[in-house]
Amino acid sequence: MAEEKVVLTKTFSTKPRLKPKSKKPSSSPESKYWASFKSSKISNLVYSINSIDFSPVSPHNFAATFSASFTLFDSKTLEPKSTFSGPKDVVAYSARFRSDGKLIAAGGNSGIVHVFDVKTRRSLRQLVGHTRAVRLSRYPRFDNLHLFSGGDDSLVKYWDVASETQIHEFRGHKDYVRCGFGSPVSSDLFVTGSYDHTVRLWDVRVSNSESGAMVFNHGKPVEDVVFLPSGGLVATAGGNVVKIWDVIGGGRLLYEMESHNKTVTGICVGRVAKDSSVESDQFRLLSVGLDGYMKVFDYSMLKVVHSMRFPAPLLSIGVSPDCMTRAIGTSNGIIFAGKRKGKVEEKEESDKGGFLSLGTVEPERQILKPTNFRYFHRGQGEKPSEGDFLVLRPKKVKFAEHDKLLRKFRHKEAFVSALKGKNPENVVAVMEELVARKKLLSSVLNLDKSELVLLFGFLQRYSTMPRYSGLLLRLAKKVLEMRIEDVNSSAMLSIEDVISSDILKPADVISPNILKRADHFVSSKDLKGEDVSLVDALKKLGVEDVNLADVLKGHVRSLKRAVREELWIQQSLQEIQGIISPLLRIAGRR
Repeated sequence: MAEEKVVLTKTFSTKPRLKPKSKKPSSSPESKYWASFKSSKISNLVYSINSIDFSPVSPHNFAATFSASFTLFDSKTLEPKSTFSGPKDVVAYSARFRSDGKLIAAGGNSGIVHVFDVKTRRSLRQLVGHTRAVRLSRYPRFDNLHLFSGGDDSLVKYWDVASETQIHEFRGHKDYVRCGFGSPVSSDLFVTGSYDHTVRLWDVRVSNSESGAMVFNHGKPVEDVVFLPSGGLVATAGGNVVKIWDVIGGGRLLYEMESHNKTVTGICVGRVAKDSSVESDQFRLLSVGLDGYMKVFDYSMLKVVHSMRFPAPLLSIGVSPDCMTRAIGTSNGIIFAGKRKGKVEEKEESDKGGFLSLGTVEPERQILKPTNFRYFHRGQGEKPSEGDFLVLRPKKVKFAEHDKLLRKFRHKEAFVSALKGKNPENVVAVMEELVARKKLLSSVLNLDKSELVLLFGFLQRYSTMPRYSGLLLRLAKKVLEMRIEDVNSSAMLSIEDVISSDILKPADVISPNILKRADHFVSSKDLKGEDVSLVDALKKLGVEDVNLADVLKGHVRSLKRAVREELWIQQSLQEIQGIISPLLRIAGRR
């Protein structure tokens, strides 16, 4: 009878896709403010969103550039209102509003800058002059008659829009010009960023300037640049770095922020709030990058105040002038548009809800008092009130290894641990503690030869230093009296034991010249692709065993020589003092 085959199947739950959320939830008012933008996803745009710009006039609709066109979205409903495209040219880059919101300028693949009417969607002007794709087209802040553009031909041009004529051509950049921004305080100044790692400040009043009025070297290809609201600072983005420069101070670098893991692709300035609150005039610098993070940077405090992650690489960002809408463009054709409720809208919704549902008003949360037993069952997550007394947990003190051994009364191990650390302050402190406990001489007496090498090496190096000489010179004399037999007796130690020893290091028992030759031998073999260890290199040089007695005698000789030199120096100083002192007294009498 044939056996029936039983097939066991098991279903596994799929991991949900990432949703836009804060990297680290924070309870600060700043983080709550930026988290209050409820993100809505605008998808099915297919191509990457390379630029986003908000209209400077109410209702502050925004234009998103992608593929062969750019689309105007309603900032309240987040629905597309109209789509613009050039008649003969593919318009795909940098759609920017004029200061009155009536016109939009956008670049094209064939080097033509198109100027569109927002209401009729007609192309009013075509500015022909670039030989390659135009990646930058922007109006100055207060000027409605001119615009500046930049493209992959490394040229920056300044145009008279009405007559479609070029006024100036700036040739300072050596690579693609990808971004630019007009000064908020002067229509004659603007900055442009290029892939030649530089950001240049241009003044249209100086037409013969080849390099620009000022040059900032960002150090990496510049993806975006923006003037900060004061007009005296410029922020640049390139690589994974955002830098802030002082224009008034001559182009001095003020700060460098490296909070992104990949290339920063877009930056913009957003206001914290726009009402009668205290923070109504505070601005923040927002940045997005290919790592999928949006960072909010407070450049007055020089710190990142909020971070949010998105499930795709980010290319562009924009914030409406009324601080009610934020839009972020991704590389996979999705716009994450966030809206924040204003106080007027919240009040109207609450009034409307209360009028329609009088019986469903949520009761107020009961305030716990000490008379209620639940007051004493609160958890650690409970927020303290004003009258509560906070008991702070003391910080745990980290002890060094020799301190832990001293607390366990393991005096010799503590002494050896301090010697291995080779910090003279710690070693002398342990010695003084052992002197106070009357255990220093017994610890020295119990040292084996390898540990004795460490002690003599330390004494040779630091005994003549005035800071430690009072204790170490007397200890050196005692150690020589107690361990003279060990110094004279022979003790061989193989080179393998020296390398694998936890106490000794090769530099403690082998001369520096031999070690240097061995390292050179190992490195030369590595270049040839041969694997040679330090032990093999030392054996090639004839060093197979180490006599610890010879090492100890060498340390003793060095110690005696250092003491003699120090005594000779002190004696010479006394003789010089004896000569100078009478002369100083004679000079004082005169």
